[in-house]
Amino acid sequence: MKTAVSIPDALFAQAEELAQRLGKSRSQVYREALAEYVARREPGAVTAALNQVADDLARDGADSWLEAASRATLGRNEWS
Repeated sequence: MKTAVSIPDALFAQAEELAQRLGKSRSQVYREALAEYVARREPGAVTAALNQVADDLARDGADSWLEAASRATLGRNEWS
């Protein structure tokens, strides 16, 4: 789909510079920016991303590492 949008000259120049630096077309930079903007405003997107991180950490055994680190920390304090 093609569309026309109006943006300030300074923003256009920044987008041009970014596209050149990344070796991407201007259209690709705009598509990626708009997709990221929309994704950030998707209801539940942040929660879903955090849940994914937690799931990945649990799968990688981070829970057992956290448990061991917690025990070691608690063992070095005056409360135990």
